[in-house]
Amino acid sequence: MRRMATALVGLAALFGAASVSPQQTGTGPIVTSLTLFAGTGEGLWRSTDWSRTWSRVEGRTTSVGLEGLGAARALLLLTTQVWVGGDGVYVSDDFGETWARRGATRGVQVLLASRWPQSDATVFAGTGFGLLRSRDGGKTFESTALNDAAVHRAEWPGPALVVASDRGLLVSTNEGKSFEGPGAGLPPGRVRAMVLSSFFAADPVIFAAPDSGGVYRSSDGGKTWNASGLASETIGDFVWLGPFLYAAADGGFFRSQDAGASWTRLSASPGRPRRLLFPLAPAAGLEAFLAADQGLFRTRDAGEHWEPAGFAGVDVLSVATFPAPDVLLRKQPRR
Repeated sequence: MRRMATALVGLAALFGAASVSPQQTGTGPIVTSLTLFAGTGEGLWRSTDWSRTWSRVEGRTTSVGLEGLGAARALLLLTTQVWVGGDGVYVSDDFGETWARRGATRGVQVLLASRWPQSDATVFAGTGFGLLRSRDGGKTFESTALNDAAVHRAEWPGPALVVASDRGLLVSTNEGKSFEGPGAGLPPGRVRAMVLSSFFAADPVIFAAPDSGGVYRSSDGGKTWNASGLASETIGDFVWLGPFLYAAADGGFFRSQDAGASWTRLSASPGRPRRLLFPLAPAAGLEAFLAADQGLFRTRDAGEHWEPAGFAGVDVLSVATFPAPDVLLRKQPRR
């Protein structure tokens, strides 16, 4: 534990100052380093005091509200913008005070934007029936070649587009015109969780977790796979943080310090995991939030202990904060 804290304290100092960015809205200052968003089956919620209290986000104007959103399954935070997906895609430019409805697509579970959103307006939406692509910032969507399976995760490191779906782990090298996979060695069926190397173009490592259990690793961009531990566990989410790979599973919370070769169980799971979030501040590397079927939970010691952070007994589907986790904090050595 001490070694992990020492390794990450420099990262906290490096990014901590940039993470506190007060912004003025019509209701007063929003301090982004203290702001969290969470999605449930009832809609979108916001905390401005780092999970002590929560309020429903509905929009302060009557022209566009979130009453048609339904379950807030997808959250995407881009600089000052908040994107939320459910029954439609909604965007706020003022931290959730006012909203614009970008698209009417129903059943959105994943939102994925270009790494350069200021110059590339491409947005992918993973739904319960496939992957859609927008070329105009989410205003309109068109089908991709993946149009017959639910999408649970998506990453676009470029040029590869990697998707975890009910058909398994699929990869496209032409922005969704065609997909390959699942590769040899990965059990058939649904894949809900995955994580990629931070430098995927040069180091095409993927970890995936099929519903049949266990962790699988590919070092060739999803073409072939090998088992990589936790065989009896169903994984809800993965996160890289520096050299450490974390896995939130039904049966516990785990960390690997050797790129999946071995795993250490840090604690019991507080619920069935949906999403795992390691913020950059205020305690980068030690603090995390876990959205689970029994509520939202917070750890102050990198997963060794968990405490309630709201929504007791409620299925929390998504969680996000400003600034979004930076790829620099998720670098890991090649293995």
